[in-house]
Amino acid sequence: MRPEVRSHATQTFRARLTFFFALTAAMTAVLLSVMLAITWEGQFQSYTRDNMQRLADSTADVLARQYETQEEWNRRVLTYATSASAASTDVGVQVVDETGEVIYDDTWALSRRSGHTGGTPVSDQKIVDDPDSVVTAEVITSDGKKVGEVRLWAFGSDALLTKSDAAFRQNSYSAIFMAAMVSVLFACVIGYFTSRSLARPIKIITSTAAQIRSGDLTARTNLTGDDEIGQLGETFDSMATTLEHDIKIEHRLTSDVAHELRTPLMAMLVTVEAMQDGVLPADDEHLETVASETRRLSRLVDAMLHLSRIENGKGSLKFERTDMVYLVRSLVSSQHQLFHEKGLHLRFANETPREELYADVDPDLIREAIVNLMSNAMRYTSSGGWVLVTLAYERPEVVVMVQDTGMGIAKEDISRIFSRFWRSDASRERVSGGLGVGLAITKEIVDQHNGTITVESELGKGTLFSIRFPQDQGRRKISQAIQEG
Repeated sequence: MRPEVRSHATQTFRARLTFFFALTAAMTAVLLSVMLAITWEGQFQSYTRDNMQRLADSTADVLARQYETQEEWNRRVLTYATSASAASTDVGVQVVDETGEVIYDDTWALSRRSGHTGGTPVSDQKIVDDPDSVVTAEVITSDGKKVGEVRLWAFGSDALLTKSDAAFRQNSYSAIFMAAMVSVLFACVIGYFTSRSLARPIKIITSTAAQIRSGDLTARTNLTGDDEIGQLGETFDSMATTLEHDIKIEHRLTSDVAHELRTPLMAMLVTVEAMQDGVLPADDEHLETVASETRRLSRLVDAMLHLSRIENGKGSLKFERTDMVYLVRSLVSSQHQLFHEKGLHLRFANETPREELYADVDPDLIREAIVNLMSNAMRYTSSGGWVLVTLAYERPEVVVMVQDTGMGIAKEDISRIFSRFWRSDASRERVSGGLGVGLAITKEIVDQHNGTITVESELGKGTLFSIRFPQDQGRRKISQAIQEG
């Protein structure tokens, strides 16, 4: 059922796009015809009137010269009026004398054939009904005397168009109409193939989305390109990759959380059941075991909630202009007694060029990140060892380093130390009291400060954690915006 729906949707898209192409071509043809009707028609009428006027003027000149030789209107002079009629069978000619009396009209014969004997000639009726369709030219002798007038019009038309002119105009519009039809046909063909090329990537994206919906998180469109569809395909694949990664993390997190919760719960359950069965006495020692696992479980839940709030609260960071020298030095001072009780040496080193170094940070979160690193160093450094906290400035970044002389981390484990609940030695971690989320929280805090965290370590020689973040968060955001733009 679903493939049929997708096919129907694709066909509908193709049909609609083809229709729009055809509609565009048709509208273009209609617009062209309207523009021609407005501009070309006027120019055509002007052209035909000019032609008729030139014919009337030339006929009037010929009659004027003949009139001067004969000194009167007679049959011989009027025979020259037939030259205008001979130019086209569609042209009517009429000559009147200086008194306005019609002395020549080539429609008289037509009037007699039409039964207009004794009535108004066809030419006079034409002039009366539509005087604008008639052109005139005065017959003027060389001494400037007006002796008559020549009138010309076209048969079979309300305008000054001969039958040939009207046929030419009709053929022109027919050609335009045929061109419009051919254009619409070509537009349909182009629209069909264009819609196919556009529908293909859309169909691929739809099919890929259906595969992902069905559980195949590895499905990709593999569409690339500089146009919008190519960018859509790349963005879709990037989204699918991110989704696959997030779901894998979610599955792993669910598994890890289940494992971490199961251990203290099982310890409490076994102890309680043993006390209920009388195997173990319900004394303070065994109740303390239950209480200890309960506190551990509570700390674990609190840590997970805290990590979740940090991950989902990227917009709620409270950046303040903070003196990093004072912040780090005060942290070391407050932790000094705790380290001393563990038999460890703790020292602070200021490698900045001045006693004050201000940076845009959320002081509470940065303090938490540094404390996590210090606690991690204390947990895995044997008595008599030392921990060094160093503050440095490498323009434009602030650098905080926590170095210890502890047991170190294997090279193959370094890439996994920031994962939730990861431990290289679970029994050692439990004895030390770690929950396995401290470094994950630290990395998330550094990421939200647009910074990076790195680790260098060697088994048996110690570990060096370094966190870097820009001193001026405002400039960092502007720089990112420029790069993205």
